[in-house]
Amino acid sequence: MARGKGRGKNKDNARRSKKKISILTQDKVEYVDYKDVNLLRKFMSDRAKVRARRVTGNDAQQQREISIAIKNAREMGLLPYTNRVTTQRGGGRGGRGERGDRGERGPRPDRDADLEAPVEAAAEDQLETAEVEA
Repeated sequence: MARGKGRGKNKDNARRSKKKISILTQDKVEYVDYKDVNLLRKFMSDRAKVRARRVTGNDAQQQREISIAIKNAREMGLLPYTNRVTTQRGGGRGGRGERGDRGERGPRPDRDADLEAPVEAAAEDQLETAEVEA
């Protein structure tokens, strides 16, 4: 079986683009300090996750230093572990909207009455036992 053109990488890959250069390399940062919160925030997403190497352009050693510094800053309370992001959900089927649980249909009378009856009976039993003991 001839090897050659079978399964080589596609040289004309449309997705291939220019390699991203790291912020650390551009700014000539030699030591990543955990107290430098502004620098570390550049390597975190809006939900406070550490961004991947392919996104930031770091090499393996830089990424390790960044992740350790972020972990130390989180431990010291300088950076959050998570950021709560609230988004408004669309309508859809599962949405309750302004109408509440049941929508325009209103409460379920047969179910609500069944639920209240055992509670009232239990309360009456407790009153009777309290009267007997007194």
